[in-house]
Amino acid sequence: MDGAIGVILTILVFVVIVIILSTIKIVPQAHAYVIERLGTYNGTWSVGLHMKAPIIDKVARRVTLKEQVVDFAPQPVITKDNVTMRIDTVVFFQITDPKLFCYGVENPIMAIENLTATTLRNIIGDLELDQTLTSRETINTKMRSTLDEATDPWGIKVNRVELKNIIPPAAIQDAMEKQMKAERERREQILRAEGEKKSKILIAEGNKQSLILEAEAEKESQILRAEAKKEATIKEAEGQAQAILAVQQANADGIRALNESSPSNQVLTIKSLEAFAKAADGKSTKIIIPSEIQGIAGLASSLVEVAKKDN
Repeated sequence: MDGAIGVILTILVFVVIVIILSTIKIVPQAHAYVIERLGTYNGTWSVGLHMKAPIIDKVARRVTLKEQVVDFAPQPVITKDNVTMRIDTVVFFQITDPKLFCYGVENPIMAIENLTATTLRNIIGDLELDQTLTSRETINTKMRSTLDEATDPWGIKVNRVELKNIIPPAAIQDAMEKQMKAERERREQILRAEGEKKSKILIAEGNKQSLILEAEAEKESQILRAEAKKEATIKEAEGQAQAILAVQQANADGIRALNESSPSNQVLTIKSLEAFAKAADGKSTKIIIPSEIQGIAGLASSLVEVAKKDN
């Protein structure tokens, strides 16, 4: 009997220890536990060591407070100009109130997905195709604002919404590729034309500079030739002037020598004949000889004849 009582006490002690251990809970970092007592919300445990009442208390939900990312499948949307395309979105959200998250909506992730799809259709319905393709940032901002406001009663804060892919129909993609190719070809032609234009301008400017330099060189050459010719003329004139001065000086010296030697009439006559001979060498066809020189000429002839007879 005593042995049976000992076994029962041991079992009871073990059960008590198990119950006590089951009431001790440790909440890890960035988590929160929602506690219910007899099916009613009792409180939210934050990080640390906690104890709950056995049997009547239970952990209804373990909630993570980290930022979470949900990638939703592509959703069909229709633009304002009736183009159907598929867009998939990525939502970054964080649980701020574990109680509202547990009791605000049945399936929060599904609710966010459906809300994202309807919000996206409403925004894209007001935009045309070109605006949709070029207004990602605007669409992201509008969706984040709408989702954040709608998920406040669920204890969820939407931090960011991104359009991951915008997939237009195949025909639209083909047209966009052709348009892009045509735009690239147009830009290439413009760049080539601008390059040719700049090249022609540079060549023309080079030719202009070359002509200007050639003209300046020719001008400087003409100036140098004129200066050289002027110097040569000046030197020639100086030479002629010096020659004339030398001749005049020689004549003056000759006259001075004649005057100093007191020449006789015969010497003067001979000099007159020499001057007459020089005058006769000119181009004149008619020469008038003074009577004095005629007498002198006759005398000279007589002297010549006497000299011949003596020979």
